[in-house]
Amino acid sequence: MANTRSALKRIRQAEVARARNSSIRSSFRTAIKKVREAVAKNDSTTAQELLRLATRSIDKAATKGVIKGRAASRKISRLAKSVAAGAAAK
Repeated sequence: MANTRSALKRIRQAEVARARNSSIRSSFRTAIKKVREAVAKNDSTTAQELLRLATRSIDKAATKGVIKGRAASRKISRLAKSVAAGAAAK
């Protein structure tokens, strides 16, 4: 247990941040899964729309510091590549 007031405050702050980060991380992971499912079903129009939403969600996570910017760019790039490949295969 923390001994100082500042340490107690940091514990409270970390708990709030953990809950917020967990929620944001969960939402963008779900968005990624939906895009991958649409690509697997060869549904290119739905995949395009879901990619737009997933990109927005991932960028928000990067802006809020949940993931780093480069990681966000990498995730978006790979998703876009998979959607494009799925559309080309159709």
